[in-house]
Amino acid sequence: MDRLTSLTVFGRVVEAGGFSAAARRLNMSVTMVSKHVQSLEDRLGARLLNRTTRKVSLTEIGQAYYERSSQILAELDEADRIAGALHATPRGRLRLHIAGHISNFVAPVLREYLALCPAVTADLTVGDRMVDLIEDGYDLAIRTTPPPDSGMIVRQLTPWRHILTCAPGYIDAHPKPTQIADLAHHNCLRYAFYPYGDEWRFEGPDGKHASVKVAGNMSSNSADLLRTLTLEGAGIFLAPTFLVGDDVETGRLVRLLPKHRPVEFAINAIYPHRRHLSTKVRSFLDLLAERFAEHRRWTDPATAHA
Repeated sequence: MDRLTSLTVFGRVVEAGGFSAAARRLNMSVTMVSKHVQSLEDRLGARLLNRTTRKVSLTEIGQAYYERSSQILAELDEADRIAGALHATPRGRLRLHIAGHISNFVAPVLREYLALCPAVTADLTVGDRMVDLIEDGYDLAIRTTPPPDSGMIVRQLTPWRHILTCAPGYIDAHPKPTQIADLAHHNCLRYAFYPYGDEWRFEGPDGKHASVKVAGNMSSNSADLLRTLTLEGAGIFLAPTFLVGDDVETGRLVRLLPKHRPVEFAINAIYPHRRHLSTKVRSFLDLLAERFAEHRRWTDPATAHA
């Protein structure tokens, strides 16, 4: 029989002064009440209660056992209360891992969340490589590319696309590409974590998919570094729109092959478990989804008005 249930039944028998009264309080049969007490006595190899036809009384062992077991049950009730309070109100440390080039967009959401939930503290790591959320102890990761098939839960926050771009000075020094295949003859600055490696993929004006194998003298895991090199005229960059959107709008960079749209991706929130998700994680997820939906221009500023 369940030991905790038997402890609870034993305590009710003592407090009620008999098996019948305890059975009424517990909405349980007298026979079942008796079996729970008997189960405890069999486990201990000692009598806990002296039984007569009129009443029950504690033995010396029963008295000591009742006092300690009552304390244990009270502590369990307190633990349940604390866990319930923690689940009802966001609190504790929220450990996040965020892709570097979207940290500026997540920062205002995190600042708002911490103001709304003062009992929460944030521990934020920025990096582009996908981490092991469970082994590394993260509550949540926010990524711009598809996660590996790892059994994690994925919640899409917003779709986004790259933009093919370069500096005006690069076009002055090199033939301007007029079709996707031309990119194979240019110095292409490649992001190390682009999901398709050196094969850049697009959707043509007819809706058909096209791709090209590119090469160049620079590959990096830092999208910010590649942006800087692109601004300096070093090559062509298949860049996140939210990273270079302002550069395109101001003319520091030019958009290439606008009729060919790079394939769509999504900014995703990734977390280990769907069931019993803590309140701090669930409430932050909901705020993230709400803010990203309100501000889609974060993810596609260069084409928002196209």
